[in-house]
Amino acid sequence: MSVQPLDSAATESLLAFWRDAGVDACFEDAPVDRTHVTPPPAVKAVAKATASVVAQAPGDAVAEARRLAAGADSLEALGAAIAAFEGCPLRGMGARQAVFSRGDPQAPLMVVGEGPGAEEDARGQPFVGKAGQLLDRMLREAGLEGRVFITNTVFWRPPGNRTPTAAEQAVCAPFLERAFALLKPKAVLLLGAAASKSVLGTDEGIMKLRGQWKEWRLAEGGVAAPALPTLHPAFLLRTPMAKKAVWADLLSLAVRLDEGA
Repeated sequence: MSVQPLDSAATESLLAFWRDAGVDACFEDAPVDRTHVTPPPAVKAVAKATASVVAQAPGDAVAEARRLAAGADSLEALGAAIAAFEGCPLRGMGARQAVFSRGDPQAPLMVVGEGPGAEEDARGQPFVGKAGQLLDRMLREAGLEGRVFITNTVFWRPPGNRTPTAAEQAVCAPFLERAFALLKPKAVLLLGAAASKSVLGTDEGIMKLRGQWKEWRLAEGGVAAPALPTLHPAFLLRTPMAKKAVWADLLSLAVRLDEGA
C-alpha cells in the first residue's frame, strides 16, 4: 500500500484550527511515558534564561501596574506608563520595546488582540504585519476604517511569537482595563482565543465563543460595552475558508455600532 505524502500547509492549518478551538492535548492508541524525555539544549537554555524572569511576576507587579494605570488620565499618558513599566516578565525575554496601540483615541470600536509579533516589536505598533494588513482590509470593507482603536492583552512580544500566558496577561490587565475605561468604546472586538478568554474570564474555546455577543464590564468604575469574540486574522491567513465566518462577525459589529450611533 502506498502512503501519500503529507501536505505540510494543510497539516499546519488543521493543527492551528484545533489549537484555536481550544484543544490543548493529544491522545495516542497506547500510553507513552514522556517523563524521561530530555529537552533539546536550545530549549533548556531558553528555559534557564527566562526562569528567573518568569518568577518575577508576583502580585507586586500587578499592584504596580494598577498604580501606574490609575495615574494615567489619557491614552497618551497610559502609553508612557506602559513603556516605563518593568514588571511584565515579557520585557526581559528579548522584546525590543513596548507596543501599546494604534488608531483613533476617540474611536467607538476597541479591537483587542493577544500580543505583538516580530513586525510589531520592530515598529512599535500593534497589527502592522501580514495579519494586521488583513485586519485592516476587512475593517475597511466592513465600513469600520478609521473607527477603531487597536491594542493587545500584553504589550511586549512573547519569545517565538508564542501565546502569552495567563500570568503575563494578568500583569498587563490593569493597563488594558484602563485603556477601556479611558476610551469608553461602544463595542469591543476580541481577536482570537487568548484575547477572548483573558478579557471575558472564560475557558471556552474560540470556536464556541465566536460570533456570540458578550459583555465586558469592569469591576470598578461602571464601564461596560458589548464584546464580540472572533477568529484571529493570523488564523485566517492559515485557514482562508474561515474568513466567511469573520466577515459575518464584522458585519454584525458594524450594524451594532450604527444602531448605537
